[in-house]
Amino acid sequence: MKNTLKNPALQIGVGAILGIAFGLAVGEWAANLKFVGDLFIRLIQMAIVPLVMSSVIVATGAMTGLGMGKMAFRTFKWMIGFSVVAALLAWGISAVIRPGAGIDFSGGVDPALQESAGAATGWQDTLLNFVSTNIFAAMSTATMVPIIIFSLLFGVALNAYIAKTGNRLVLDLFDQIQQVVLTMIRFVMLIAPIGVFCLLANLAGTVGFSVVTSALKYLGSTLLGVLILFALFVLVVWMRTGLNPAKLPAKLSDQTMIAITTTSSAVTFPTVLRTATEKVGVSQRVANFTLSVGLTMGSYGAVLNYMIVVMFLAQSGAVTLDLGTIVLGMALAILLNVGTITVPGGFPVVATFLATSLGLPFEAVGLLIAVDWFTGIFRTFLNVNGDTFVAMLVANASNELDRDVYDGKKTGTTDSLDLGKHEEHGKPKEQSEAVHAAV
Repeated sequence: MKNTLKNPALQIGVGAILGIAFGLAVGEWAANLKFVGDLFIRLIQMAIVPLVMSSVIVATGAMTGLGMGKMAFRTFKWMIGFSVVAALLAWGISAVIRPGAGIDFSGGVDPALQESAGAATGWQDTLLNFVSTNIFAAMSTATMVPIIIFSLLFGVALNAYIAKTGNRLVLDLFDQIQQVVLTMIRFVMLIAPIGVFCLLANLAGTVGFSVVTSALKYLGSTLLGVLILFALFVLVVWMRTGLNPAKLPAKLSDQTMIAITTTSSAVTFPTVLRTATEKVGVSQRVANFTLSVGLTMGSYGAVLNYMIVVMFLAQSGAVTLDLGTIVLGMALAILLNVGTITVPGGFPVVATFLATSLGLPFEAVGLLIAVDWFTGIFRTFLNVNGDTFVAMLVANASNELDRDVYDGKKTGTTDSLDLGKHEEHGKPKEQSEAVHAAV
C-alpha cells in the first residue's frame, strides 16, 4: 500500500482529480492558483534547452557504423514510413474530432516565447530560420529547431573527431551534462502533483466542466489512432508475408500484457525478443538488430500521441496552424523518436518542448499530464507490437522468417540473445516512465 501511494502517476492523478473538483467548486477564484502551475511549467522549460542539446549531441556523437546494409535500410524504411503515417493519422483524427476545442480559453502564447513563435513570411524564410546565425541567441529565446540543427551537426562532427582520434572527453562531458539535467528534472517532478492540481484548478474554475469532456476526447482520439494504426500494421504484415493474422493475438499476448501493465517498453523488451524468435519465427540476426533499433526509432504510438498533443494545444488556445507549422509539428513528433532520455514522468517535458517549439499556449498542458498514464498504456501497446511487426517485415524481405515457427510446427531459439544487455538500454517509449529528446 505504501509503495502504491508513492507511485508518481497515482499522485499526479489524485492531484488532477482534486484540482478539477476544487476548480469546479470555487469557480473563478481558482485562477489565483495559476501562478503556481505556471511556475511548475517554467521549471521544466528552464531545463529543455540544455537537455535537448546534450541529448542530441550524445546520441549522434556516440553512433557507430553498426547496421549498414540492406537490413538497416529495410528497418529504417518501415519505421520511418509508419512514423509518417502515424503523424498524418493523428493530424486527421484531431482535425475531425477536435479534442482541444471544448476548452476554448482566451489565453495566448507565453510572452517569453513571442520571439521564437514569430511566423515566417514564406517557406524560404522558414527554412532559413531553421539555421541560426547565433546559437546563443537561439538558446536564449528557446528557438528549438535551430538548436536541434546545431546539435546534430556538432554531434556528427564530434563523432568524426572521436573516430579519428579516439578521444571521447567531449562526448563524456555532454553525457554527464545530460545526466545532471535529468536529475534536475527529477527534482522538478517531485512537485508535479501540486503543479497539476493548480493548473487544473485554474482550468476547471475558468472553463468549467468542459475540461472533463476535453480530456475524454483527447483519450478517445489517441485510442482511436492506436487501433487504426494497429489494424494497418496487421494488414501490411498479412499482405507482405501471407501469414495468418488470426494467430497474432495469441503470439503477442505475453508482451502485450507486460506492456499495458507496466507501460514500460524497457521492461517489455526481453519478452519482445523472445516472442519474435520463439513464437513468430524472426531470425536471431534480424531480431537483435531490428528490435534494438526499434528501441530508438519505433515509437509509433508516441508519434501519434505527440501530434495529437500539438493539435490539442492549438485547438484549446484557438490557435490556427498553417500548413508549414503542421508539417513542422509532424517532423518534430517523428524526430522525438530518435535518441533517448530516461526520466520518470517525463511527459511534461515533451508537451512543453512541443509547445515551445511551435509557439503554442501552455494552459492545457496540465490536463494532458493528468491523463498521461492512460495514454502511456496506449503508446506502449502500439510501440511494442509495432516493433514486432516491423521485425517480421524485415525478416520476410531477407528470407529470415521461419514459417514453421509461426505456424507452431516448431519453436525458435533465443540461445544467442544477450537479453541483459538490451535491458540496460531499453527505450522509454512511454512517457509515464520516460521522455524522448528530439534528436
